[in-house]
Amino acid sequence: MTSAADSAAAGDRRSASDVTGLIALGACAIWSLITAGAHNGRPEGVLLAVLAVTAGYASGRILGALLPVAAPCTGALAGLGLAVAAPHTAPGAGVTSPLGHAGATAALLALSAGAACCAAWAAHPPVLRLSLGLLAAGITVTAAALGSTTGFVLCTGVLLYSLAAARMRRRALGLAGLALTAALATGMSLAIAEDALPDGLTSALEGPLTRHRVLLWRDALHLAREYPALGAGPGRYGELSPTVTQSLLPDGKPHSAPLQQAAEQGVIGVLLLVAVFCWVLYALWRTRRPTPIALTAGATLTMLAVVASVGNALSFTTVTAGAGLLAGLATSRPLSDEENTTALGAHPRSDRPDP
Repeated sequence: MTSAADSAAAGDRRSASDVTGLIALGACAIWSLITAGAHNGRPEGVLLAVLAVTAGYASGRILGALLPVAAPCTGALAGLGLAVAAPHTAPGAGVTSPLGHAGATAALLALSAGAACCAAWAAHPPVLRLSLGLLAAGITVTAAALGSTTGFVLCTGVLLYSLAAARMRRRALGLAGLALTAALATGMSLAIAEDALPDGLTSALEGPLTRHRVLLWRDALHLAREYPALGAGPGRYGELSPTVTQSLLPDGKPHSAPLQQAAEQGVIGVLLLVAVFCWVLYALWRTRRPTPIALTAGATLTMLAVVASVGNALSFTTVTAGAGLLAGLATSRPLSDEENTTALGAHPRSDRPDP
């Protein structure tokens, strides 16, 4: 009877995590409608992103339960195919910059590498695990072949963190480090927009970031100060940014997800974005999947958060849907038992509260 009670308690906690995520995503959609109504904005982009994440997450939970190895492997191949087939990945297309399509390509490659690593950790036969590990390495090599420096760095980071995750006893410490990484990346973009860094460091960072992007960030910061509560309204940044109006090829985006939220949806919009990311990390902490899978997915999504803090990756539906899919796969409850599956000294749930 104790075992049955423990299982019921564990199920209640996982259900609470799911409900928390549903509330966070629902709040993002509702808040976009509120801010759009206040300033005649266009919430369609935000609603599409929320829908993509939700659909991806739900699909990941279902597919991960039925096909814990095949589903992430298929997702990795699909993401790789989308990245390779994109027309802007041709030589000379400038895929080294995390702006626009280049950032989306780098994000897709990172998500593909993360999914391949998760599939490898979920596999039981050593030969299959090695093959899937080689797939992840092949995705990293493909990123280099495409000329995507950002994608290569992200994929390499995912691979190294995934290997290190096998030795981590404390899942919470690994996830806390990932949260700190995302916070530092966001803080750095804010400091650059504020011109709060030393002149030498600012000049060094403006080189790879480009002066144009820094000006976009400063426009977003100005709008956030002018409309701190409700923001200027979803989709209105392009109308109000002097840098965008003077650009030859404007896309109406500030190329930073946190700054875009601050400019268009105010402080509450930023807090909701942070809440969704924190919920994903919490769900990965609570998942019954082995620690290497949880930490690999967390590292991949953190890499995506870093790219989104300095680029426009979250404006692409394939990226947001892929992020939701990976999170769903890593937090699914496979029908096959993984409780006794460990590798290279991995500890599946050593630091989580007993159910």
